[in-house]
Formats: sequence, C-alpha cells, structure tokens
Amino acid sequence: MKNVAVIGLGNIATRHRKNIRALFPQAKIYAVPSSGRLVTEITSDCDEIATDIMQLGNCVDMVIVASPAPFHARHAVSFIEAGVPVLIEKPVAASLEDGMKLLSAYKDNKTPVAVGYCLRYMPSAKILHEQLKSGVIGKLLNADIAVGQYLPDWRKKDYRESVSAQRKLGGGALLELSHELDYTRWLLGELHVQHAIVRHSGTLDINVEDLVDVVAVAEQNVVVNIHLDFLQRKAYRKCAFIGAKGRLEWDLITNSLVLSDASGTKVIYVDETYDRNQLYLEMLKDFIRLIAKENNNCITLEDAVATVELIEQINNTAN
Repeated sequence: MKNVAVIGLGNIATRHRKNIRALFPQAKIYAVPSSGRLVTEITSDCDEIATDIMQLGNCVDMVIVASPAPFHARHAVSFIEAGVPVLIEKPVAASLEDGMKLLSAYKDNKTPVAVGYCLRYMPSAKILHEQLKSGVIGKLLNADIAVGQYLPDWRKKDYRESVSAQRKLGGGALLELSHELDYTRWLLGELHVQHAIVRHSGTLDINVEDLVDVVAVAEQNVVVNIHLDFLQRKAYRKCAFIGAKGRLEWDLITNSLVLSDASGTKVIYVDETYDRNQLYLEMLKDFIRLIAKENNNCITLEDAVATVELIEQINNTAN
C-alpha cells in the first residue's frame, strides 16, 4: 500500500491510521474529516489532511470509512464505483436503504469491500466457533447474549455529544452494540425475531434507546435471548450456549471460554492479557489478503447488511 485514506477523525479512525502506519511505514496516509470541516493540524499518524473526498479516488490504494454510520454509504459508494478497495467500520450503515445502496454499487463493480466486525478475530471467538461446530455440547437448545457498559464511562468526554448518544449520527444501543448481533448470526445462523423491547430509560439524558431485549429463534429452533444496554456501571460482555450435553460460556472481557458438562467444568481458553489492538491489526491484514485475492475471513458486505436488516426487524417488532 502506497496511499491510504481514513475517513473520520474519531478514536476508531485514529486507531486505523496508527495501525496502517505500523503495517505500512512508507505509506502516505490521508486523514479525512467526515464532515468536510477545515482541519490543519497534522499528527504523526497521518501525512496530509484531505477535505475533498471526491478527489482521493484517483490517488489512493485503499480507503477505510470510519465516519458515523449514517455517512458510510455517502462516503464509500464513490470509491467502490472507482474500484478502490474499501473497509467500512461497523455498522455498515444506519439504515437498510443505505445498506442496499452499498450492495448495489458493489454488485456493479466487484470492488473488494469488507466490514469491521472485528470481534470475530478474537482467539476465544475462533475457538468458540470451532467448539459449536464440533457438537461438543450436543444439540444446541438455547443461547444467551448480553453486553452492557455505562455510556458516560465509555465516552469519557461529554457522552451526550458522542456518536453513541445521537440518533442523527447513528447512535443507540442497537447500532452501537451491533457486534453482538453480528457474532450471534455468525455462530448460529440467521435469526427470526419473536419479541423485542427497545427502551429509552431516560436516565442518561439522550434521545436514543439505551436498553434492548430480544427473543429470537435461530436455525434448528435454537432460542436466543439478546440484551444490549448503555447502563451497567461495570462493563459486562458474556454469552452462554446451552446444549443437550453441556454449556459453553464465553467472556469477551476476560477473553475466556469455559465448558461445563457431565464430567465437570474446565477452561478451554483464557488470555486476559490479550492486546485488543491485535483484533484491528488482524482485520487489516485479512483485508489486504482479500485485496490480493488470497484466502481470508473478511466480513462481507452482504453479511453486514443482513445485520442491518436484523436491526430493522427488531425495531419493527418492537413498534
């Protein structure tokens, strides 16, 4: 890679620029304000500020779209049509309409496109995927998926001004915590929503949902309970898979996987010291393999749009 553009100036965009610098020290990195506002300060992780996104199509080898979700289609489509490989941060879009615009551009041009659901790259996630496929807990019956974190602790500046708290920027628990919806679909297949409650508790002074509870049915009649929230004072991110022969518990915070069955309980994997930036580096390396037409595990555009469709299904069921 000789020239790379990262659209957005938030934390995730900064992480991507630093990782591009680590992987491709000689690359020219463009930082692109998603709003087009004038920015003059150049940090060590970029070489140039580019305010005209449209002019970049002729001079970059790859683009990372890390702007707010409602802007993803607007920022990505022109590059896809120009044949420039695009990695889009999650969620791929804030609406199914925008997701379909991205799919249409992709199908017309076949440009390499991937989406940043990086939790699938966790070592414990990969092992869990293998364990479920192996049938170690027998016929799968139920799954419980839960994530919660106190938004003011997560967005340490004024959380009310963060992307998470503003509907116009794609905020709300469903879009911001859609990692859980993505990996549940990856592990269990497509979900059919039976019941959903999408709540605005009023405790955080924000205009988006901060509590979501869903009951869905996956393939082979697996019942799935999903809980998302912005309210838990101690961060919580766990899931459990209950089968006829045992139970698998995945803790994403401790990066551990525990199996309980008739013989007892054992830790299959744990690494609490895991550097989570490796997720993003691995995702970038995988995207480079996609561009090179090598074997990869990139999250496809079709897959990510299906998660947006699930979010719309949840909202429609809740209304």
